[in-house]
Amino acid sequence: MNGGPVLPEDLRAMLEAVRRRGRPRLVGGGVRDWLLGLSPGDFDIEVGGLGFEDLRRILSPFGATDVVGRSFGVIKVRGAAGAEYDFSLPRRESKTGSGHRGFEVVPEPTLSDADAAARRDFTVNAIALDPFTGELFDPFGGRSDLAARVLRHTSAAFPEDPLRVLRAFQLAARFDFTVAPETAALCRSISDAYAELPLERVWGEWDKWARLSTRPSRGLDALEATGWIAHFPEVAALRGTQQDPAWHPEGDALTHTGHCLDALASLPEWREAPAARRRLLSLSVLAHDFGKPSTTAWAERRGTMRWVSPGHEAAGGPLSGAFLARIGAPLELAPPVRSLVENHLAHHHGGPGGFSDTQVRRLARRIAPATIDDLALVMTADARGRPPLPHADTEALVAALRGRASALALEAAAPRPLLLGRHLLALGRTPGPGFKPVLDAAFEAQLDGAFSDEAGAVAWAKERLR
Repeated sequence: MNGGPVLPEDLRAMLEAVRRRGRPRLVGGGVRDWLLGLSPGDFDIEVGGLGFEDLRRILSPFGATDVVGRSFGVIKVRGAAGAEYDFSLPRRESKTGSGHRGFEVVPEPTLSDADAAARRDFTVNAIALDPFTGELFDPFGGRSDLAARVLRHTSAAFPEDPLRVLRAFQLAARFDFTVAPETAALCRSISDAYAELPLERVWGEWDKWARLSTRPSRGLDALEATGWIAHFPEVAALRGTQQDPAWHPEGDALTHTGHCLDALASLPEWREAPAARRRLLSLSVLAHDFGKPSTTAWAERRGTMRWVSPGHEAAGGPLSGAFLARIGAPLELAPPVRSLVENHLAHHHGGPGGFSDTQVRRLARRIAPATIDDLALVMTADARGRPPLPHADTEALVAALRGRASALALEAAAPRPLLLGRHLLALGRTPGPGFKPVLDAAFEAQLDGAFSDEAGAVAWAKERLR
C-alpha cells in the first residue's frame, strides 16, 4: 500500500481480504487528517461492489463485528489491538422528516465515488483514498479547501441535517477553519431547525470543541458567521459588552474570551491534560466573563469615568450553570465550572504581603472539586487574553498563589478534615446531634491554622470538649 497514511497491521489485512471481492476506500476524517499532516484518529472504510452480508462474512474472521445498522450498511470491527474500524457500503440519503434523524438511507454498492461523496457534509470530508494505489478521489475540491482552511458544504442537501452547523463550529476550532460565506448563509437559513436537535447531539459537538480545539476562537467565529450563536445567549451577550480599553485594549468581552480560549489551548498543561480536564478548563474559560453583560456600567472609578463590571465573577456562576444545562453537559461539570468562574480573580485578593496559609486553604476548599492548579490555568488564560498588554505581572500573582498552595500540598486537592467522628468516639463522646457542630468547628479551626496534623486535631478537641 503506497501513498497514504500508515495503517495498523490488522486493518491492512482486512483491506487485503476485502479487496479480493470489493472496492475499499479510506474516507472521511481519517483522510482529511492525513492530508493535514496529522495522525488519523480513526479509520472509516467505504466498500463498493459488495453486498452487506458478503462484506460481513469477509470481515468476521478478523474479530468481533457489530452491525451498527443493517439499513445503513455499517459494520464495526474490533481489531486485534482493541481498535475499532467502521466498514460501510456506499449509500444514498433522502430527507423524509424533520430533525437530525429524519432520513431514509439506502445502501447502494454500485454507487460511484463521486455520488458516494455527495452525501458528506463538507468538501474537506468528502475526499476518498485508494489504500493500495494512493489515488485520491476528490470530486468537490476538498484538497483546495483544506489548503485554504475553508469549510464549504458539499451539496445543496447540506441544510437537510442541522447538526452539520454545529459540526462546522467544532471542526473550525479543531483545525483552524473558517466557514465559506455561501455555507454560512445556508446555515443562517436553517437556524430554526436547531430546536429539532436532540440535546445529546448538541453536547457531542460542544464536547469535541472543548476537548480537541487547537484554536477555540474559530468555533466562536463560526457560531457568529452562521447566526447560531443566538442559540447560546450567554455567549452571544458577550458581543458588544464594553471593557475598559486601558485594561482590555483587545475589544469587547467576546473578543477577550476568544483570546483567552486560544491562550488556554496553547498551554502545554492543557494540551497534555486528560480529556476530562481539558473539557473542564475550556468551558470554564468560555464562561469566565458570562457575568459581565449584566454588571457592566459606565461609572466613575478613581476620579475617571470608565467601563467597569463589579461583581461579574459572582454573577457569572449561575449563568455558567444555565449554559451547561442548555448544551446538555453532564451534571457533574456544573459545580467545578461554577467555582472556577466565581473565583477567577482570586489571585488579585492575596493582600500586600501575598497569600496567607489560611487564604489558600479556604480557597482550595471553596473551589473544590476543581483545584488551585485548575484555577491557575484559567487565570493564566485570562491574563494572556488581553493583547498586546504584557501579562508577566499578573502571572507573577498566579505563580505566588500556586507556590503557596504547593507548600501546603493543596495545589491538586482541597484540604480534608483532620478531626473525624472516630476521634470523638475515642474521647468518650456518644454519637448524636452534637457531633456535627464540633466537627464543623474543628475544620474551621484547621483552615485557620490552629493545627496541622491528627495529633493536633485531637488535642484541640480535648480542649474544646473540656
